[in-house]
Order: sequence, then C-alpha cells, then structure tokens
Amino acid sequence: MAKNMFKINKLIAVLLFVPALALAAGDHVQLDRAPIDEEDQASLQRGARHFVNYCLNCHSANYMRYNRLQDIGLAPQQILDNLVFTGVKVGDLMTIAMDPKDAKSWFGATPPDLSVTARSRASADGSGADWLYTYLRGFYRDAARPTGWNNTVYPNVGMPHALWELQGEQVLVERKVQGAGYLKTEMALKLDRPGTLSPAEYDEMVADLVNYMVFMGEPVRSDRKTIGMLVLTALGLLFLLVYALKKEYWKDVH
Repeated sequence: MAKNMFKINKLIAVLLFVPALALAAGDHVQLDRAPIDEEDQASLQRGARHFVNYCLNCHSANYMRYNRLQDIGLAPQQILDNLVFTGVKVGDLMTIAMDPKDAKSWFGATPPDLSVTARSRASADGSGADWLYTYLRGFYRDAARPTGWNNTVYPNVGMPHALWELQGEQVLVERKVQGAGYLKTEMALKLDRPGTLSPAEYDEMVADLVNYMVFMGEPVRSDRKTIGMLVLTALGLLFLLVYALKKEYWKDVH
C-alpha cells in the first residue's frame, strides 16, 4: 500500500512539473498590444476581406459559417458577391479545397485551422490578439529556413510570409540599447525592402485582420455579454423580491 502511494505521489509530482518545464522552455517574447475594437464593424468587415483573400487559401475555418458575417453588418448578397469565391452557399462552413495530405507534403505540416486561434494563443504574456498582431508583423528574411522566412514570435516557423508583398522584407539586425548605466545589444527588426503598404498602413491592415479573427473565435461574444448582464440584473431583482418575502414571512417570529 505504501509503495503504491509512493508511485502515485511520484506521478502527481511529474504531472505538476512537466507544465512548469514547458512554460520555462517557452519563448517569452514581448508582445505588442493589438489596437483592435470588437465593436468597429468597418474594421471587422475589412478584416473578413483580408482573411478570405490571404488566409483562406491554405488555412480553413471549419467552425465558422459565412452567414455569421451578418453579425458584423454584411447582408447575405454582400457576402456572396465579395467574400465567397468557391460557389458555396452563405450558410456553408469556411472550408478550403486543399487536401491535408498535399498540404503536408508541400509545407512539411498541414496548415492549422484558424477558427479559434485568437483564443488558443492567449497566455500570461498577452491575449491571443496580441500574439497574432505581433506574429504577423514579426516575419523576417532567413536564408537558413526552407521557405526563406523566420519569425520573432514563432522561431523556425514553417509558414512562409503570405503578406510580404504588403509589408515588404524585414531583416534581423543588432541594436544597441542604452540602459541605466549600461549598454546592451539586442536583436531588432529592420525594414530592408518596402512593400506596397507603408509600415503604418500595414499595421492597420494587420489590426483589422486580427480584429476579425478575434470575432471569428467567438462570434456570439457580444450576445453572451448582453445576456450575462440581463441574467445578473434579473438575479439582482429576484434577490430583492426574495429578501422582501423573507422579511414579510418572518416579521412576526420572535
């Protein structure tokens, strides 16, 4: 019995220790705050367009339907005319035609589904939106990588920089940073070849894309918050009624 208890305690210690190792081994990159506004429908609509044009070719969104875009102010006909290019119906899922086996042979790994990436990437260092915003702005040229690209947030990433024509080509360079009584060297990104967008325009474009991906991760978030407030209000009113009933019921009891 004692021997079995020792094994159980040892197993528990291992299970508790492994996550700590994983966190310690993770890359703690300083994430930039994503300047998004989940109530900005114009931003969400631009982000949906960017997602369909640049992401939906390789990445699916199997838990998202096109008709959910009505929640960001788009009419069904607008969705069909501007965001559906595969002949599917408005009520269909945002799938892709690429075969997963072909994708794995081409890229080395199957491109992940992006439906809930904005939620799954949340961590102690920042929200999933912050991660995506920093990641999409963190690509740089790296001749040692098979695709010719690397990323400061996701080292040795297998994905090529799909937005490089817009952002341009960045390189990783050393930068001297003056501290309080010391001078240190750190690596920083430098724009080597400009793209079709200025850095400010590219950042705005990425912010719109991330804003949409946050919406896509939980399209009913706004409704959930509204329902939550209504439920809390109803419970508050019910509490007052129950308390008044209790006072009335026990008023003659000494």
